[in-house]
Amino acid sequence: MTTTPRRERIEAMLAQEPGDSFLRYSLAMELDKEGEHERSLELLRALGAERPPYVPAFFMSGQQLARLARIAEARAVLRDGIEAARTAGDAHAAGEMSEFLAGLGAAGE
Repeated sequence: MTTTPRRERIEAMLAQEPGDSFLRYSLAMELDKEGEHERSLELLRALGAERPPYVPAFFMSGQQLARLARIAEARAVLRDGIEAARTAGDAHAAGEMSEFLAGLGAAGE
């Protein structure tokens, strides 16, 4: 698959600023658009594992996993994300993830 000009620009910026969380998050979004889901999810997992975690990575990871019909994984990521958002004092992000999690239905479905 060919890379997009946007992805190429992000990768060039990341070469200069490899620790930039927003650029890494942006690259993960581009990879998702290009169908490179495992690479995208890997980047999002790394962002969520940082201290402090990059809270938006949890929501995007949960949404991507749900689109891939990996519902149990999506639920787990969203639960972790809600906790991370609450710890960070980000009630808005916690609320968005809670709503999305509720929309996925009960764990047994």
